[in-house]
Amino acid sequence: MTTLNHLINGEPFAETGRTADVYNPSTGAVIHQVPLASRDTVQKAIDAAKAAFPAWRNTPPAKRAQVLFRFKQLLEQNEQRIVQLISEEHGKTLEDAAGELKRGIENVEYATAAPELLKGEYSRNAGPAIDSWSDFQPLGVVAGITPFNFPAMVPLWMYPLAIACGNCFILKPSERDPSSTLLIAELMYEAGLPKGVLNVVHGDKETVDALIQAPEVKALSFVGSTPIAEYIYKEGAARGKRVQALGGAKNHAVLMPDADLDNAVSALMGAAYGSCGERCMAISVAVCVGDQIADALIERLTPQIQSLKVGPGTCKGLDMGPLVTKAALEKVTGYVQDGEAAGAKLVVDGRSLKVADHDNGFFLGGCLFDNVTPDMRIYKEEIFGPVLCVVRVNSLEDAIALINAHEYGNGTCIFTRDGESARLFSDEIEVGMVGINVPLPVPVAYHSFGGWKRSIFGDLAAYGPDGVRFYTRRKTITQRWPQRATHEAAQFAFPSNG
Repeated sequence: MTTLNHLINGEPFAETGRTADVYNPSTGAVIHQVPLASRDTVQKAIDAAKAAFPAWRNTPPAKRAQVLFRFKQLLEQNEQRIVQLISEEHGKTLEDAAGELKRGIENVEYATAAPELLKGEYSRNAGPAIDSWSDFQPLGVVAGITPFNFPAMVPLWMYPLAIACGNCFILKPSERDPSSTLLIAELMYEAGLPKGVLNVVHGDKETVDALIQAPEVKALSFVGSTPIAEYIYKEGAARGKRVQALGGAKNHAVLMPDADLDNAVSALMGAAYGSCGERCMAISVAVCVGDQIADALIERLTPQIQSLKVGPGTCKGLDMGPLVTKAALEKVTGYVQDGEAAGAKLVVDGRSLKVADHDNGFFLGGCLFDNVTPDMRIYKEEIFGPVLCVVRVNSLEDAIALINAHEYGNGTCIFTRDGESARLFSDEIEVGMVGINVPLPVPVAYHSFGGWKRSIFGDLAAYGPDGVRFYTRRKTITQRWPQRATHEAAQFAFPSNG
């Protein structure tokens, strides 16, 4: 068992004091200890970032981009190491971890376009002999707080773009699986990043509160559960910070009677059970329009769920690994028990799953409920596990009303062959990310990621164009040079361009 370090001013920083255990979820064994940053340690990171900011801000965007180009190459060269660490500490399969990393690299690629992204706007002769232009300037020291379920991808949503925009960054990764996040940050320095521009502090609520309360931190980006997102948004905004806080989800897939059922079933298997359901974009509710499509869906899903290949994530050829911690396993099995007690039909029960030679691992097989109703806890709350609920409705309009009534509005999708249904659904649904025959409509890096309702707090979504706006502020300059030796009378009317 090893003890990890913080990364401050480009160097490992050891801290004695409070620690947290990092588990291998496939075995249940503690494999690392991670320090939980004190307020003094957080302040050291802030001071390092603050000291690095003036020079980094004045570094031409093209030179910043060169660091990111080298960083991208290092990520690709070290893919196997990163993927192994993700799988060892999170539990997701090697293939899933590789997919996560690739989606993160897409955001690095987007950030390399900093010279183009930060180009301002210019208007000559906006008024008589008056020119006006605007540019996008960095905020200063900014911070990100990232979740356990994507230890590589979500940090790469944040700091490459923030750094490309000229900011200095403090990252607080999840204490449950920090090793891959830390390795990736070290690669950023190997790419030539100046000391202090990126800092990593491990921690818990005390660390988060220190970042929220520090006046030097100008913006906070967060991805995680809704209660924490709401807390960070409220506390950060009260202190005048710019906050982008992405919360929870309850993502619905609507199956119309004309859906291509074979493809829909394949899509649902991956969307509901991939990464053991520990995705904010996981499909956890299948809304079937009519009993016929519902019965057919249950019939086809059941044997596939029962035959899921489950085991240690570091083994190849698996469909699903364990849940991240014992607490997560207990929470999800509690939801399964609650669903049964509420009267939902448990078609497939994954609680009896045993993985050979891994009796202490945090494993749960895929679960499938039918006849779920909106008043049940398993429908209302985010389970974050391999549990799919089937809800039956009579029409597309009923499906839309059902989804719109839910407090979350992160992602949704519809399976249909009918363009009119797809258009109505995409127009009327009150959800931020919509798929049409696409189960996980995660936007590519040059769009932005974000839900609606209680799935996001703040005005701007993550990465893409919204990310550029989040990590910069506009400055508009208006300029006029009067002719020499010309005296101009005072003007008391409000100026115009006439």
